Amino acid sequence: MIAKPQNLTGIGMTSPRARGRMISRLRQHGIADEAVLAAMGAVPRHIFVDEALAHRAYEESALPIGFHQTLSRPGTVARMLEILRAGRASLGRTLEIGSGSGYQTAVLGRLSSELYAAERIAPLLARARSVLSNFPELRHVRLRHADGAAGWADSAPFDSIIVAAAAPFVPPSLRAQLSHEGVLVLPVGEEEQYLYRIRKTARGFSEEKLDPVRFVPLLAGIEK
Repeated sequence: MIAKPQNLTGIGMTSPRARGRMISRLRQHGIADEAVLAAMGAVPRHIFVDEALAHRAYEESALPIGFHQTLSRPGTVARMLEILRAGRASLGRTLEIGSGSGYQTAVLGRLSSELYAAERIAPLLARARSVLSNFPELRHVRLRHADGAAGWADSAPFDSIIVAAAAPFVPPSLRAQLSHEGVLVLPVGEEEQYLYRIRKTARGFSEEKLDPVRFVPLLAGIEK
């Protein structure tokens, strides 16, 4: 079960000191965006995983969250957010595909003026809603049970889109939902996966192939 609300602060391996060590490690590994580091430092990662795994929440490792899904390593989350921001003051109106446990959603909410988060697995979405309800500062976050590969067309366009699962190719629907100068960051590939940054410009789309990564596949449809 997910850790109870009274464990927001945490003790021992889930304490603010443990969170501080995580931030120091991210800096040592090259994460330099202070806004991303501050947002991750403000979110108690341990409440987004099973209580039995809470003591591992601030390690540099991916953790299972059920339904064959994982909570990405802190370094992966930080790197993707740093790429997504790319020097911008704010992520603006943001779309997150694959809210999962809700951890990245909570971090994104601190960097975005509006956040729309889609999750295809209903029980995961219900758990994420429950945990995120502990944060009144995230009232601008909207969650939906939806096929993330289709995006969120009725609320598009978005200044920023981030995808937490690997697609075999960049979904055209997500390209189409970017605003002018909007940025899409996602893992692409099957056997070999890489992070891609897609930017919409007046001349079309620019595309950058970046770091090798490993994510669960982006699947179509929804699960109840």
